[in-house]
Amino acid sequence: MAKKSILDFQSMVEKGDKIVFLTAYDYLTAKMQEKAGVDMILVGDSLGMVTLGYDTTFPVTMEDMIRHTQAVRRGAPGTFIIGDMPYMSYQVSDEEAIANAGRFIKEAGADCVKLEGAGPRIASRVQAINEAGVLVMGHIGLTPQFMGQLGGYKAQGRTAQAAVSLIKQAKILEEAGACSILVEGVPAAVGKAITERANIPVLGIGAGSYTHGQLVIYADMVGLYDNFTPKFVKKYCNIGETLVNAFSVYAKEVKEGQFPVDAEHAYKMKDEEVAQLTSLLKNIK
Repeated sequence: MAKKSILDFQSMVEKGDKIVFLTAYDYLTAKMQEKAGVDMILVGDSLGMVTLGYDTTFPVTMEDMIRHTQAVRRGAPGTFIIGDMPYMSYQVSDEEAIANAGRFIKEAGADCVKLEGAGPRIASRVQAINEAGVLVMGHIGLTPQFMGQLGGYKAQGRTAQAAVSLIKQAKILEEAGACSILVEGVPAAVGKAITERANIPVLGIGAGSYTHGQLVIYADMVGLYDNFTPKFVKKYCNIGETLVNAFSVYAKEVKEGQFPVDAEHAYKMKDEEVAQLTSLLKNIK
């Protein structure tokens, strides 16, 4: 199947077909997601917490993002991939934003970049990156890189005025040239209102069922990341528990001498080679 383009996603929106969106941070996960038919993969700066063990996304660097995006591209060569621009990779200036966005395309093979926030400064970055020939996905609502201003990881748009502000932010990003928008952590009514007024694909993560597609952090949906589970996550399996059980059984068998079993898990020598080795060992002190 050919890799989808932004035109394909626009066509899906027009037909009412939902867009399937997941995060991935490594080759194997991306490979499995492509086999499953995922439409879009986000190499999110959430890798800071999910893969690198940080408490927040702030320490994630461009080098981290490029390396992981390269791995995901190798695993999913036929999938539309979005590289997440990490903290302070675009906030300083339009020029720096363009340079870092370009790295995702040139070095990592991404199809698009995503950046958080709205307002005049972010709109300027979106416009500059777009005019440089790079597709840009906007991101509004619960934006982790702005958690200090938001007061933590809290749902946004829960009052009528706050909802109107988010609707306006979405329109600003669209007018600046964003090819799509990710809306995170808002009531379903707000996700619906933003989606109905947009002329570009709107993806939701914790934004209700009305958006054009859905994103979840893959480690949440399969039970790998157990530090915290957002309200909007549905767990489709518990790989974390399965892995802990497997590691525990392995540790027990190694300690008790049950693994490896030479007849099953070891390489073999011909009998004559064993006999010759035994003879040679007599001369080795």
